[in-house]
Amino acid sequence: MSSSIVKRGAEATITWGEWHGRQVVVKERSPKAYRDPSLDKHLRTTRTRREAGLMAEARKYGVRTPVVFDIDIVNSIIIMEHVEGELAKDVIQSSEDRNEIARLIGRSVGLLHLNGLVHGDLTTSNMIIQAGNVNLIDFGLGERSHEPEKKGVDLHLLKEALDSAHSQFPELFDHVSQGYLEVYGEGEKILTIVTDIEKRGRYS
Repeated sequence: MSSSIVKRGAEATITWGEWHGRQVVVKERSPKAYRDPSLDKHLRTTRTRREAGLMAEARKYGVRTPVVFDIDIVNSIIIMEHVEGELAKDVIQSSEDRNEIARLIGRSVGLLHLNGLVHGDLTTSNMIIQAGNVNLIDFGLGERSHEPEKKGVDLHLLKEALDSAHSQFPELFDHVSQGYLEVYGEGEKILTIVTDIEKRGRYS
């Protein structure tokens, strides 16, 4: 499998590759010399298995994510679908349909939370728009949780990301909230937590 580096992050390296004649994305968690070898192996193995599982589970609940084709647990590698499209960050900046995209993002996050999944890194750089659909990527910080607080933190991170990257469109989170409430019956409680988190930040 040939590959070329796309992104080298703190935890993993992302490359384009070819797998059985198909263009794919390869995510590899490399060993960290500063960690105890046995702990390092455990962390990389656990996080690789968890991330692949979260993507597969999210798809089962109707959230669009890359299809996982193969997992190499020994080397902490995930081989997954290359989703053709544009980053939501770029589409929101240039499209007149940005409010509808925000609503669809809210629906995707709502489906995650409804089914006990938390993404952990909700930014418009971790979403790909393909044929009008939202695909969530990079579940490296994700987890399974039904705790309202964790869902609130997840949404609060998204709100902060929107405010930072798309500050000229302050209405975006309102549309995210609309989509979120369309699919998640307890969404109002989570949105209240988002407001509470903001207050803690202002008065701490």
